[in-house]
Amino acid sequence: MADATTTTASTQASDQGAGFPPFKTDTFPSQIFWLAVTFAFLFVVLWRIAGPRINGAITSRRAAINNDIEAASRARGDAETAQAAYQVALAGARARANGMAEENRQTLNAEIAKAKAQADAAAAEAMGAAHARIAQTQEQARGHVAQAAQDAAIAIVARLTGETISSADAAAAVQDS
Repeated sequence: MADATTTTASTQASDQGAGFPPFKTDTFPSQIFWLAVTFAFLFVVLWRIAGPRINGAITSRRAAINNDIEAASRARGDAETAQAAYQVALAGARARANGMAEENRQTLNAEIAKAKAQADAAAAEAMGAAHARIAQTQEQARGHVAQAAQDAAIAIVARLTGETISSADAAAAVQDS
């Protein structure tokens, strides 16, 4: 008899436990109740705890991004100011370099003009000395030509007439002709 009771109890328990529990219509009211309680709990947790934390994180990130953008704008302004100062300094340096180059050019031109004047003076002096030597050589040549003419005149007269004339007479005759 004990065997018969055991088998009926196990058969009834297996009939109630069969099937997927969410699809059992006799448990719908309790499932809806726990769904509402769980939804309300999660809503309150998200609304009171997670929401403010998420909002705080978003706000802090937004503030950090805005601060970074502001710092970048300041840095851009500083960079533009530094670039303008660099351009001014560069223009000043170029002007100074051009001034120094012009000064050096003028100094070199003055030295070149001085050296040219000295060279021209030395050349003029050398030309004067050369002209003097040429004039002296010409005078010596004229003297030699005159002497040669006198000698030739003495020799011609001696040969033609057979008489010997003095060199003073020959010089006078050469100068007359």
